[in-house]
Amino acid sequence: MYLGTDLLATWGLNLEFGVAGVANFAYIALVAAGAYTYAVLTLGSSSANGAFQSYILGSRLPIVVALLAAMAVAGLLGCLIGATGLKRLRQDYQAMIMLVVSIMATTVIGADQAIVNGQAGLSLIPNPLASLNGSARAWTYVGLVAGVCVVAYLFLRRFTRGPLGRSLRAMRDDEDAAVAIGKNVVAMRLMVQGVGGAYAGLSGALLAGFIGGWSPSSWQYVETLALLTAIIVGGIGNDGGVFLGTVIVPVLILQGVQFLPQIASQPGLVEDLGWIILGVLTIAFIFVRSQGIVPERRPGQRRSGTTAPLALAAGSSGGTVAARADTGAGAEEHAPSDAPRLAAWSVAARTREPGRPPGDAAPGDDVLAVSDLVRTFGGVRAVDGASFSVRRGSITGLIGPNGAGKSTVLGIVSGFVPASSGSVRFDGENVTEVAAFRRARRGLVRTFQLPHEFGRLTTIENLLAAVPGQRGESAMSVVLGTRYWRSEERRLTERAGQLLEMFAMSEKAHDLARELSGGQKRMLEVMRALMVEPKLLLLDEPMAGLSPMLSERLEHVCSQMRSAGMSILFVEHELGAVERLCDHVVVMAQGSVLSQGTMADLRSNKEVQDAYIVG
Repeated sequence: MYLGTDLLATWGLNLEFGVAGVANFAYIALVAAGAYTYAVLTLGSSSANGAFQSYILGSRLPIVVALLAAMAVAGLLGCLIGATGLKRLRQDYQAMIMLVVSIMATTVIGADQAIVNGQAGLSLIPNPLASLNGSARAWTYVGLVAGVCVVAYLFLRRFTRGPLGRSLRAMRDDEDAAVAIGKNVVAMRLMVQGVGGAYAGLSGALLAGFIGGWSPSSWQYVETLALLTAIIVGGIGNDGGVFLGTVIVPVLILQGVQFLPQIASQPGLVEDLGWIILGVLTIAFIFVRSQGIVPERRPGQRRSGTTAPLALAAGSSGGTVAARADTGAGAEEHAPSDAPRLAAWSVAARTREPGRPPGDAAPGDDVLAVSDLVRTFGGVRAVDGASFSVRRGSITGLIGPNGAGKSTVLGIVSGFVPASSGSVRFDGENVTEVAAFRRARRGLVRTFQLPHEFGRLTTIENLLAAVPGQRGESAMSVVLGTRYWRSEERRLTERAGQLLEMFAMSEKAHDLARELSGGQKRMLEVMRALMVEPKLLLLDEPMAGLSPMLSERLEHVCSQMRSAGMSILFVEHELGAVERLCDHVVVMAQGSVLSQGTMADLRSNKEVQDAYIVG
């Protein structure tokens, strides 16, 4: 019985922590909310049974209704708790906030006698199978909980094994990178808080119905730590591993120590022994085997038809680039002209007027216009009145010495850094106050100065996670399952495979992104941005750390994307690449735009020369 109810709670917490990266230290409060909700909705009036306990509501609803209500209340409470700590804070700060919430909730419930009878808690909670007697009732209840666990596991697979689970894991691995490809991380975290809370509420309700009572002593914050230890031991992010961890930690250890003989001189030592073992296990697994006994399954190991990529035939895209990734010095160089065409990623149809050739921008047709941008950090003006524009279908370079404010401008344009004043207009609309993920959804997509990969996803899953508006990420996909999104997934996988082939990284398709070299990670980030089909691509020092072969390949891709109608703004210190690629160059120094023009003209500009030499 304890295995079943603990398993429901641990699965819910694993969805939040293991899959989505939400360290919810207030989770046991959601289990308690489910237990109390079930209790007050089945106990009847508080005046019954001699009125020896006080509580709110007091109804006698059907058992099924009470269980559903417990799930709903805990799920809603999970969203409310999440709203207090799910803004863009560091994960350790989120954990601290939720830990404080848990301690406050326990204190308030224990101190207020009127809510659920204070520290005494509630007793005489009805058993759903009260009509049965003795062992028949107990074992039938165990069977009921087992059946609920099976249904809960099958439902949970809909979240964790498809495109939705992939997006949740992407958010877990790198929040900024997820925002940069258009993911609403706050909404996604609130969603898993709600679903995880519903699992917690169901766990608490079933347990309270079985044991017939519940009190604040049953939901101290250390209970959450026990569930977290089960996840860490079994395998973070792996539902099967979590089952094994639940058997070991809350059942065999915490329940098992109760069968040990008591020590007369130390009456509480046996119970404490379980928690001591849990602490040692947690530390040991974090340092020795952080992935747990059963590691999270690699996407490439799954059966075809879920998220496993289809076979990437060498000729599937019509190209002849060898399916080979650059590994540094000595890598064989392939002719960039052999790369497949970029028709699959062309955005020309939605970024130019009918009949206009790709890359042919009408006079004054700017896809981006920034005006009088200012960004201050304390008393320092990192950006001081910068104004420039990017023509549609062109490549614009943003150059200047270190500390000129280039990356800060890119952060403002992409929405990651708020502007102190000034405006940003993208595709004819003022987006100065628009959230970063919404800008990405409109086609304003960025990369970062340092590689931001989804480390525990494979290379090809990094690309698939970036595709906007996937059917498999919708609520309907959870209801209808893989048949709803399987055909689209195959098409997107083929498209991602073509992109990998074009960048000569097909052999890395099933490698974890964290195992790639620095140059490969940078190329992966560019490929991921292309999967979003941007109207304007912002590249922050894309050539840094690349081998000559990869630099040449990236230049070739940028030229192709310009021909397909895409606009590019990139910050770069490699002036040779800027001169070869850019139609227009903006020079910044000390936060301001110093000069603009072609690279050939700027080379002879004395102000520009002085800025690089002095500034």
